[in-house]
Amino acid sequence: MTSKKPLIELRGTTKYYQMGETLVKALDGIDICIGKGDFVAIMGPSGSGKSTAMNLTGSLDLTTEGDIYLEEENIETLEESELAQLRGKKIGFIFQQFNLIPNLTAKENVMLPMLFQGIDFEDREEKAEELLKLVNLSDREDHYPNQLSGGQQQRVSIARALANDPEILLADEPTGNLDSVTGEKVMSFLDTLNKEGRTIIIVTHDVEVARKHARTLYSLRDGKVDGYEKNISGKWKKIKIK
Repeated sequence: MTSKKPLIELRGTTKYYQMGETLVKALDGIDICIGKGDFVAIMGPSGSGKSTAMNLTGSLDLTTEGDIYLEEENIETLEESELAQLRGKKIGFIFQQFNLIPNLTAKENVMLPMLFQGIDFEDREEKAEELLKLVNLSDREDHYPNQLSGGQQQRVSIARALANDPEILLADEPTGNLDSVTGEKVMSFLDTLNKEGRTIIIVTHDVEVARKHARTLYSLRDGKVDGYEKNISGKWKKIKIK
């Protein structure tokens, strides 16, 4: 179940980019609150700021103004080395383009995040094998990414995201490069992980995917939050933005 205690908070979060003489406001003072154990979808058209919001939430980038809190700690005050450790331990990333290392096998790709946490080789190998079994890819652990289908690569990406047992999973368009059947299998697996207690945050343009799987929905437009909904007892309810 979702906890009322905030896990992640974006407070007045702003991200500007200088493009020549033009100031691009990717995010323009948004407030987002994500509870521990929630399943959140961030939606919006191209250029709405949803990917920027995900990058900031995952501490892949820093704000221009505003604050981001993870478990009540302002991550804007951390050094890059501290942020890297935070990402490695707390957050798992599932990318739309999979981002697998082409010259590493499926198992080696899953083992890689554990290397940066100083885990011994034998333990890394054992954990990677367990995770590939979890995503039904034990028979593909020695295959390279170009020997795998899109769905299989996405499942390797999920296994890699789970390597350090993160509390939070961030997924950027997790079904974007998949057919509908494979995409539904991936989303069902994320549902299972959420039921086991992990906080799931997805960025998606697919309204059907968002409403079927998420319990909280933020809609972005022009760098601002213009919609906030909660799934309460199977019915979506619009919540007034303060």
